[in-house]
Amino acid sequence: MITITEAFVEDIAKIQEIAHITWPITYGEILTSEQLDYMLDLIYSNEALSKQIENKEQLFYLISDSEAIIGFIGIEHNYKNESITKIHKIYLLPETQGKGYGKTVFEEIAKMASENNSAALLLNVNRFNTALNFYKKLGFKIKETVDIEIGNGYLMEDYVMGKDILK
Repeated sequence: MITITEAFVEDIAKIQEIAHITWPITYGEILTSEQLDYMLDLIYSNEALSKQIENKEQLFYLISDSEAIIGFIGIEHNYKNESITKIHKIYLLPETQGKGYGKTVFEEIAKMASENNSAALLLNVNRFNTALNFYKKLGFKIKETVDIEIGNGYLMEDYVMGKDILK
């Protein structure tokens, strides 16, 4: 059993802790350590997270099991003023994977999206990320291939994936 609760500025340290545990495992064989450090600092600095949370640019939620916080998500309803919920971030601690938590989290995101009048979910995934197969199993389809410049000469080489929400 998991619970998903809204995260606030005071939860930033926990979000950062989970990001710093999951990112090297998720991207360690895909990105250089320099790019990994650069992106963690860019995306998960106190300033970046505070701005996103305070301005509600993304809604952050903590994922907990009966014992501890095991992950987080960052989502945005009405993405680009369309009836789409964009999943910007979804990370679960490695020891929780394979227990069905990811599927449950996506079901909860779909409920939240539907409650906010979204007809579809959208996410970006690195083209070399093993999570790609998991997203396909959940019914996500590749909509486009993108290369996003993030500074310092680095690119995010992603697939944009989407899935319609059944009402």
